[in-house]
Amino acid sequence: MMARYPRLLMSLGAALALAACGRGNGGALPVSVIGDAADVRAGGSRLGPAAQLLRNATVEGLVGFDSEGRVVPAIADRWIVTDDGQSYIFRLRDGTWPDGTPITAESAAGALRRALGALRGTALGLDLADVEDVRTMAGRVVEIDLKSQMPDLLTLLAQPELGLPYKGHATGPMAQRRDSAILQLTLIPPEKRGLPAQAAFEQHVRALLVRFESSRAAVGRFNDGDVDVVLGGRIDSLPLAGITSLSRGNVQLDPVIGLFGLLVENDGGFFADPSNREALGMAIDRDALIGAFNVGGWHPTTRIVSPDVDGDLGTIGERWTAMSMVERRAVAAARVARWKAGGQQVQQLRVAMPGGPGSRLVLARLTEDFAAIGLGVREVPEGAPADLRLIDSVARYGRATWFLNQLGCGAGRVPCSPTGDARMAEARATSDPQQRAALLAEAEAEITAANFYIPIARPLRWSMVRARVSGFAPNPWGWHPLPPMAVIPR
Repeated sequence: MMARYPRLLMSLGAALALAACGRGNGGALPVSVIGDAADVRAGGSRLGPAAQLLRNATVEGLVGFDSEGRVVPAIADRWIVTDDGQSYIFRLRDGTWPDGTPITAESAAGALRRALGALRGTALGLDLADVEDVRTMAGRVVEIDLKSQMPDLLTLLAQPELGLPYKGHATGPMAQRRDSAILQLTLIPPEKRGLPAQAAFEQHVRALLVRFESSRAAVGRFNDGDVDVVLGGRIDSLPLAGITSLSRGNVQLDPVIGLFGLLVENDGGFFADPSNREALGMAIDRDALIGAFNVGGWHPTTRIVSPDVDGDLGTIGERWTAMSMVERRAVAAARVARWKAGGQQVQQLRVAMPGGPGSRLVLARLTEDFAAIGLGVREVPEGAPADLRLIDSVARYGRATWFLNQLGCGAGRVPCSPTGDARMAEARATSDPQQRAALLAEAEAEITAANFYIPIARPLRWSMVRARVSGFAPNPWGWHPLPPMAVIPR
C-alpha cells in the first residue's frame, strides 16, 4: 500500500500555490521559545525541547510533521509498507545536500544509521529497537527492515533526533543567522536545495525572529506586544499564562498524553523497599494538586500508561480505588512509622523540579501530602542529586511501549524493574497483537508494583498565539514546527 501525504510545508510546493495571491512578505514573525539557549547550542542526540524545535527546523529527516502533528514527506517524498508490516521502502526526493552533492540512497542511509546509533542507551533508542537493518536498493531508494511490526515507525522517524545532517552540516529546510540574542530563521529557496524554483518565492514567505528565553520573559514579551507566538509552555510556567485577560484569550492547550509524576532516584535506605515507595504514591492528594491549577479537563491518574492508547487491554486499572484519601494516608503513615521505629532515619525528601510558579504549586501540595505521613520535603535544583524528581514528558507516539520504555532499565533508570524489562523484550519478540498487548500489560503491572515511578496526571503543554498567526495548530504531540509559520497564507 502506498502511503501518501500532503507535501510537507517545509518544501513549500502546495503551500506556495495557495499563497500565490498572498499579502506580500508581511514582515518577520517574532517568536519566543521557552528554553535555555545553552541547551540549544549543546546539540548531541539527547535534545531538550528548545533544541528539538531548532533541530527540526534546520535538519530534515526522511519524514517530518506538519502543524497538526501529521507525518508528511521530507527527504523521502513517498514510501510503501510491505504486506507483513516489517519493511518500509522510501523513495527519496530529487535534490542535493547543502554542498551540492546529490541526495543518494547510500548517503541518506548512512546518515540514518549514524542517527540510530547515537540513540543507543536512550528511551528513544528503545522505541527504535526493532529496526533491524537500513539498506539501499536503487539510486534513491532506502529500505528499513524490522524485527517485528512497528506501526509507529513513521512517527518515530519524524522526531528531531532522526534528522539527517550531511557531513556535519544542517540540511534545511531553514537557514539560521544569529543577531545578538535573536535567531533569524528563513526558509531556504527550493532551487538552493536542488528542487524546482518557485515563482515569487520571496513574496510568500517571511523570516522568523526567534528568542530562547525564560517563561517569564516570554510571557511578558507577548503581553507587551513584542512577540506573536510563545512556544514551549509546561506546568512549571502555566500560572504565568493567565496573568492578564489579554493573555488568557490567546492560550492554546495541546491534548497530549505522557508522563507527569515523580521518579524515585534513590534506591537505598527508606527508598529500597517498594512498599515504602508505594507509601509516597498513596499519600498524594492528586485531586487537590490538580485543582490548584484550575484547568478544566485535566484529570489525575495512578496509572503509568494512559488508558486510551492503542493496544491497551484495560486490565490495569487505577490504584487504591477502594480506599479513601484518609485510609490511604493512614496506611502510608504506618509504614513510615514502622521504618522509623526500627531505628532507621528518613531525611527530608530531596525533590528536584524546574523553577517556576507552577512548580511551586506542585511542591506546596507535595510538602503538605508527605507531611501528613510524617515526611519532610526539601527542594533541590533540577539538575542536582535527588530522592524524587518531577518527570514531565509528552509521549512521542500513542502506544504503551512509549510509556514503558521511558521507565526501562535499558534507559538507565535506577531503580527499575528487570522483570518488567523481560516482559517488554518478550512483547517485542512476538508478532501476535493480542499476545503482545497481554505482555505489555504484564510489564506495566510489574513496573507499577516496583513503585519507582509515581504517576500524578497527564502532562500539560501550552502556547500563546495571536489569532492572526498561521501555521500553528494544537495537536496530540504538543509539537509546533517552525517552518509552517514562515509561509504567508493568502
